[in-house]
Amino acid sequence: MGEFLASNEWQWRLLRTVVQGVLGVVVANLDLILGWCVLEPGVRALVVALVMAVLSPVMAEIGAHLPGDTNTGHGPGE
Repeated sequence: MGEFLASNEWQWRLLRTVVQGVLGVVVANLDLILGWCVLEPGVRALVVALVMAVLSPVMAEIGAHLPGDTNTGHGPGE
């Protein structure tokens, strides 16, 4: 999990990008998946944008606080 969230090797960056894309598609089509909620196209676009804007920082913060990780993910003095 630590490599997935924190590694800068190309394969881990690619996997993170794919996972974020899949989550974006799931959120965009939540009304089709659940079948009981209907989202207006404008609301759908807003929800997807919010999820994508929050997802990357949340993943970075989780990666920074994994057990055994000495890298805090913060710059000097923070």
